[in-house]
Amino acid sequence: MSDEQKADEQVQEEEIKAQASEDTNNKDVDSNEEVVDELAALEAEELIARIKQVQAKADENWDVALRTKAEMENVRRRTEKEVTNARKFGIEKMINEILPVKDSMELGLKAAIDMDIEDESVHKIREGMELTLKMMVDALTKIGITEIAPEDGDAFSAEFHQAMSMQEIPGKKSNTIVAVMQKGYLLNERLIRPAMVMVAK
Repeated sequence: MSDEQKADEQVQEEEIKAQASEDTNNKDVDSNEEVVDELAALEAEELIARIKQVQAKADENWDVALRTKAEMENVRRRTEKEVTNARKFGIEKMINEILPVKDSMELGLKAAIDMDIEDESVHKIREGMELTLKMMVDALTKIGITEIAPEDGDAFSAEFHQAMSMQEIPGKKSNTIVAVMQKGYLLNERLIRPAMVMVAK
């Protein structure tokens, strides 16, 4: 074999080796690209999973925030109502202590009027009692007290009246008031003491 042929063979061998090396390199590149693609896909899945977790946590926090806001609004309304009721009805206990004093003054004044004594000193006492009673009624009216003073013949109302007794009375309609034993009272439209009455049956 001539030197020229040997040289050609050697060149061909080198070309074959170079081609094989290039094929190997191309396979490595393809393999590397596949690995990179797989890693990218895994990272994307992990990112999507993480985003879903973060979104779920955000939704949960938003729900908690809305519930907290609603609860705070309820607490605010409840507190406002309690404060309003405290202002309107906080004096109820004191009023219940004062009302019997007013009842006694009215009974005393009625007794003094019924006596019909023409003595000047009795007349002055009666005037003083009337003025004191008027002052008390004015003061009670200013703080929201309203009298329930039914009259003879008024219809009985279980909402405002308490029947102390029922009697058959000729000429009187059934379920009407025939006598008032004690006046009733409202405090800012709320019943604090019903009127005690006798009812016809």
